[in-house]
Amino acid sequence: MRLFAAVLPPEEVIQELALEVAALRKLPGADGLRWTGRPGWHFTLAFYGEVDDDVVPDLSARLERAAHRTPPFRLALRGGGQFGHGRVLWAGAEGDLATVRLLADRSEAAARKAGVDMGEHRRYKAHLTVARSRSAVNVRAYLAALAEFTSRTWTVGELVLMRSNLPTSGIAGEQPRYEAVARWPLGAPG
Repeated sequence: MRLFAAVLPPEEVIQELALEVAALRKLPGADGLRWTGRPGWHFTLAFYGEVDDDVVPDLSARLERAAHRTPPFRLALRGGGQFGHGRVLWAGAEGDLATVRLLADRSEAAARKAGVDMGEHRRYKAHLTVARSRSAVNVRAYLAALAEFTSRTWTVGELVLMRSNLPTSGIAGEQPRYEAVARWPLGAPG
């Protein structure tokens, strides 16, 4: 299974982002980007790649402990940025970034302890990908528009283990399908 740990924004925030992305898609050159769909809007905390089925129970138990050790925290979408000289355009975050970073670190550590090869550790940067490109794109206009964007603030209350099903049809522009495999509440279990 191709897995990752994530924070999912609530539907109200997704709706606000959808309005912002609709405006971005009207900017010149927008047709040169591959826009992610609403089902793909999430904060990836740790990407695990292909995980053997027999490792998933241990990974899940460790993620559950990580969730229980992390208190709920406040987050909002705000601004944006790019990776790879315009190859990835993203919406940023504001709020309790220290706690989301802690949860990302704990999600990565859970995988390492379960035997998942995580490669080199990188400092977590909270972001939600909205578009990609195969080549470098001038994203200045998009970044300027995103700089004005702030969503409502919400309380993140769960850690989600997600499965990514890659496209198999060969149809250009087809998006991966995402499904929640498990969810754990943040904070000590009640």
